[in-house]
Amino acid sequence: MLLAIDIGNTNVTFGLYEGEKLGPSWRIRTIHEKMADEYGALMDQLFRHRGYRPEQVSGAAIASVVPSLTTTFVQACREYVGQEPLVVDAGVRTGVRIRYDTPRDVGADRIVDAAGVRALHRLPACVVDFGTATTFDAVSAEGDYLGGAIAPGIGIASQALFERTAKLPRVDLTRPPSAIGQNTPHAMQSGLLFGYVGLVEGMVARFKAELGPETYVIATGGLASLIARETDVIDVVDLWLTLHGLRVIYELNTKNTN
Repeated sequence: MLLAIDIGNTNVTFGLYEGEKLGPSWRIRTIHEKMADEYGALMDQLFRHRGYRPEQVSGAAIASVVPSLTTTFVQACREYVGQEPLVVDAGVRTGVRIRYDTPRDVGADRIVDAAGVRALHRLPACVVDFGTATTFDAVSAEGDYLGGAIAPGIGIASQALFERTAKLPRVDLTRPPSAIGQNTPHAMQSGLLFGYVGLVEGMVARFKAELGPETYVIATGGLASLIARETDVIDVVDLWLTLHGLRVIYELNTKNTN
């Protein structure tokens, strides 16, 4: 059984694979101050709650954009599931050719997403990842990672409105009754939700102009479903795309050694 872990700036997602099938999966808040024992104990508790035991894990893979927590989770894997995890970095085979000016600058999650797209979805593709940042990544018809675009995430935008203005409240990221908000919370929700829908539609159109009209659009990340309900430019929502990519990369790096 493979434990796949994706460490992001806002959330940590992880799940257990039996073969190619994703079993139980979890999304928890990223807390930089947590120690390896705290994360390890939490994983142990979550596993057991779903009827699994840590000793059933036979391998682990990690993608991280938070360097300080990479070591934390490596230690947690060693001590709580007894496995030395595969950490996706510049020395790991991914099966993805990176056509970026400086390949080392590309976040591990973006390359892992590309690996998942190559294995599970149509090409060429545009991956829209709604995380701390909203990223758009282009994967060519040959499965190469071409680059992409990075915009502030919806959560960052919402937080900035609350923190940098004197009278705007903190609001939930939910759909307002209409685009024309008739009170301040609804007006903010309209600007955030429908504004980001417009961003997605505009960026997808530009990507398709460069990749081709047949470009397949995959949305992932915590807010993917919320945005996808408001537009028809997203072909599929794959909430666990990064975990799927981790499984693909893990198998690529271990199939000749097991």
